[in-house]
Amino acid sequence: MARFLSLAEAVQSNVRDGDTVAMEGFTHLIPHAAGHEIIRQQRKYLTLIRMTPDLIYDQLIGMGCVDKVIFSWGGNPGVGSLHRFRDAVENSWPQPLAIEEHSHAAMANAYEAGAAGLPLAVFRGYIGVDLPKVNPKIKSITCPFTGEQLAAVPSHRPDVAIIHALRADREGNVMLEGIVGVQKEAVLAAKRSIVTVEEVVDDFGPRNLNAVILPHWTVGAVATVPGGAYPSYAQGYYKRDNAFYIAWDKVARERESFLAWMKENVLEQGPEAFAAHMRRLNAKAA
Repeated sequence: MARFLSLAEAVQSNVRDGDTVAMEGFTHLIPHAAGHEIIRQQRKYLTLIRMTPDLIYDQLIGMGCVDKVIFSWGGNPGVGSLHRFRDAVENSWPQPLAIEEHSHAAMANAYEAGAAGLPLAVFRGYIGVDLPKVNPKIKSITCPFTGEQLAAVPSHRPDVAIIHALRADREGNVMLEGIVGVQKEAVLAAKRSIVTVEEVVDDFGPRNLNAVILPHWTVGAVATVPGGAYPSYAQGYYKRDNAFYIAWDKVARERESFLAWMKENVLEQGPEAFAAHMRRLNAKAA
């Protein structure tokens, strides 16, 4: 049953040291504000799951919150490498980082299997590729009905799923629309969940044809955080800040510049900083 909490309360009550945490959002609705709160609360030893680790995972890794990442693609979209991710893998800074790499198809199927309460996902995939040579979690299985060889991976059953959505209603039902990824499956697969939203409304109103509604009984905590997906975008609220992604490459390239940026923009800030970013963007667009 959804509880309305502040973001600090939601993270404090749901994210624990050593947890496996899935933070999803595909280009759109990436939960940056929640990631920053995890950093401020100094959570440690996390295993992070995400189909496409990008800036927020770069920040979590660089601040020493993460022991392992389970993923299918990692980078600064349209720009290049994640320098903090790479530094952790290559140089163990600020600490060693284990990685478990999959295909997009495997990750999506693993979330769906987790949402269904299954121990594994079975699908057609990993044919003629090298990932099974470096990832022992990728297995093959023989269909008992056809004899076909299929791929199998463990299902994703995170301790906590964290997503950003557009709106919640007063009962805690949550709506996403526009580009959606595996947010629904991540929440349904997780033991606990946090959803940050742009606003709370009395009624969702007209919806796009691809709108996803998460019923209140599937959601753990709802926190209202306007601008909480910035610098990614929230359809109908603000655009993606492409300049930020370009600038991040220089910020994150060196350890000193990264730590200075995090101190000024994360450790000394709060969720209200995201609303301020949104107001600045809207002012520029006006």
